[in-house]
Amino acid sequence: MNWENKKILLIYNPRAGMNARRPKAREILDEMGALAAQTDVAATAYPGHAKEIAAKTGANYDVVICCGGDGTLNEVINGLKEAGCSPEIGYIPTGSTNDFASNMSIPKKMPQAVAVIKEGNVNACDCASFNDRSFTYIASFGPGVAVSYSTPQGVKNMIGYSAYMINGFGFQTIPTMRALKPKHIKVEYDGSTLEDDFYFGTVSNTLSAAGLFKFSEDEVRFNDGRFEVVLIRRMKNPMQMFSLLVKMRRHEYDGDMLVHFRASHLKFTFEKEEVWTLDGESSGKVKDVEIIVKQEEIKLLCPDSVYFEKREQ
Repeated sequence: MNWENKKILLIYNPRAGMNARRPKAREILDEMGALAAQTDVAATAYPGHAKEIAAKTGANYDVVICCGGDGTLNEVINGLKEAGCSPEIGYIPTGSTNDFASNMSIPKKMPQAVAVIKEGNVNACDCASFNDRSFTYIASFGPGVAVSYSTPQGVKNMIGYSAYMINGFGFQTIPTMRALKPKHIKVEYDGSTLEDDFYFGTVSNTLSAAGLFKFSEDEVRFNDGRFEVVLIRRMKNPMQMFSLLVKMRRHEYDGDMLVHFRASHLKFTFEKEEVWTLDGESSGKVKDVEIIVKQEEIKLLCPDSVYFEKREQ
């Protein structure tokens, strides 16, 4: 990228993540150096502020850099869409999970993340609309939606993926599902229909959905116009959860307990309102959901990877 004459907006969330690793805006600017002709900084002061800033001023810039967590990035993207503009987006992840950054091979340390931005390599990645909102990598419902965000960071650092299984299914999901009745849902997708009782569902463009489902590099492409869909069907008894865990670890989506498919356009119809999360943040309760994947809608400053399909120029 030729940075000459570029205008940059840095939207900075001073409350994202933990104090120990949260960089100051001044430190970020020092690391960026004299990168562009103009660099402005806007700090967020309350939830939703990043969206307001992006919506009001994003159209005035060539590059918008978000420093915060995945929720802050979600706000920035929604604000830019509201403004009807599509500048290139840089991401300096400082949240507690930073799942989207991990997917896009963006380093979680500020100097290295800034170095990726300065390299100027752009990849177009998919985004999706969720009724009147957008999300970048995951929308989910059911008792497991908070698993990856409630697992203590120290535990995750020590034992990795197993921490999600212990915390999510051992301490949260299994006890919850014993007391919870599955929801009757009609799912319409790309000309097909599936109607049954489900406990949990996720629509994602990610290598790891909700910290529970892992996908291989042969399954996921960040710019193919389709998201991964996983549904957990009604079970006969709670002991089937242990069989489900084995299937999840082996990526065995058998269509019986564990349903998996890819889709670009989906409609979910519930019998009553259900809570969803978008990119790790609550979206509130909805009864009818329409999800439309927008292929290559976001221009992201990130490294190349096997998860981006190469397009002929």
